[in-house]
Amino acid sequence: MAVVARMSSDRAFLGVAALLFAASAAATIVWCASMSAMGGMPMPGGWTMSMAWMRMPGQTWPGAAASFLGMWVVMMVAMMLPSLVPMLWRYRQSVGRTGGTRLGRLTALVAVGYYCVWTVLGMAAYPLGVALAAVEMQQPALARAVPTAVGVVVLIAGALQFTAWKTRHLACCREAPGRGRTLPADARTAWRHGLLLGLHCSYCCAGLTAILVVIGVMDLRAMAVVTAAITVERLAPAGERVARATGAVAVGAGLFLIARAAGLG
Repeated sequence: MAVVARMSSDRAFLGVAALLFAASAAATIVWCASMSAMGGMPMPGGWTMSMAWMRMPGQTWPGAAASFLGMWVVMMVAMMLPSLVPMLWRYRQSVGRTGGTRLGRLTALVAVGYYCVWTVLGMAAYPLGVALAAVEMQQPALARAVPTAVGVVVLIAGALQFTAWKTRHLACCREAPGRGRTLPADARTAWRHGLLLGLHCSYCCAGLTAILVVIGVMDLRAMAVVTAAITVERLAPAGERVARATGAVAVGAGLFLIARAAGLG
């Protein structure tokens, strides 16, 4: 009976994950399409400012922040879930014997802790983005430097993929929790494990997330590329090589963007 209950719980886990991914991906696509339909603000330097950092007509700043944060969380669910599911699966295998219902609740708690970290990052990103947008609108000279700055960010993010810091946090995302130990089946451990996963993941994805933010936080193509890069480096047998290959591509893209901003491309 215990084996049957565990198998049923595992099937339910995979089914819920699939539905959650489909719903979050659909919501992200709809949101990006609606934002793209509004267009953007042409800026000195030949680039367009995203509407993500602006208020809609009649919208308050708290309302705009809440809207951004809601869509940020939904977007992160869609982007990170493909690589999170294997981590949650390893957690489930590492938990001591427990009923299927309780295991489901503990797994959900791990996921909530994980996404709480990304929520906090979104809360920090929005005011920073709004402040930068305001300065760029007031300072044309600064706005003209944005294309070069974007190239520099992409270049640095690519270089970050080659560091030992990246390798260490990527390993934490790929390893089973406890490295062979049986984890206690309690809420405190599950919550702490989710937070640790979120921290390691955010550190590991820092460069790729920065690329997404500067290239276009509501650009579906950028989201798809970043999601694929994150997922493959987590799940592929040679994850470190994938990370370095991604870094090489990003470095090349950064150099190209800098050259184009300087009028050389």
